[in-house]
Amino acid sequence: MSGTAIRVERRTTSAGHAAVLVTVDRPRALNALNRATLDQLEEAVLGFRDDEALRGVVLTGAGDRAFVAGADIAELRDLTLDGALRLSRHGQMIFFRIEALRCPVIAAVNGYALGGGLELALACHLRIAHPRARLGLPEVKLGVIPGYGGTQRLPRLVGRSRATRMILTGEPVTAEAALAAGLVDEVSEDPVGRAFSLLDSIHANGPLAVRNALLAIAASEEPLARGLRSEARLFAELARTDDMREGLEAFLEKRPARFHGR
Repeated sequence: MSGTAIRVERRTTSAGHAAVLVTVDRPRALNALNRATLDQLEEAVLGFRDDEALRGVVLTGAGDRAFVAGADIAELRDLTLDGALRLSRHGQMIFFRIEALRCPVIAAVNGYALGGGLELALACHLRIAHPRARLGLPEVKLGVIPGYGGTQRLPRLVGRSRATRMILTGEPVTAEAALAAGLVDEVSEDPVGRAFSLLDSIHANGPLAVRNALLAIAASEEPLARGLRSEARLFAELARTDDMREGLEAFLEKRPARFHGR
């Protein structure tokens, strides 16, 4: 996708697996998420979500200042009640589509991740931040609250107390503080490169197992009894795959496994 606010580049990882790099490309606006950008992000995700060959997604922002610095404030100024509700639900749906992808999605946070930008990173499965990154939900400073899932995903990730402090003060945290809080998984001078390296580490494992692990982790948001049933079903599904037999035999034979995704 070219000539738009979202760039999608097909890549092959160093281990030979298919991946995509999705870049929010509005550097002059610090990659802010206006309606058009959200629509293009949704279009991009819908374009590759059913690609069975795809083994990973890396999401980042253009330039060296911002991952995504938030929503487009000018568009928020004239929102009506109905318009605000539609905007929030639309953003939530797009971010849920990202979270529901059946391959790992890694946010390479190369700078400011504020407001909707942090909410976008929270919808990814993993987050790697540059040392200069700053992450926060400053909406209360504008008289509003996070509307794209921030009040729901942040407490689940860092705990209710820490999330409450971040949301109510609106103050951003450094990359190192985010790492200590569990908000990001790593800090790297090259978050995009490190994200692709991490994908290669994940791809050394059984692809069907990785897919089912993501589904099982998503089920952890359900009541425990239901989540356990989902885990058992997903575990059992793998028992009929060649990959499981190969993985177990390789372990017993003390050799690397050769997975084929079937």
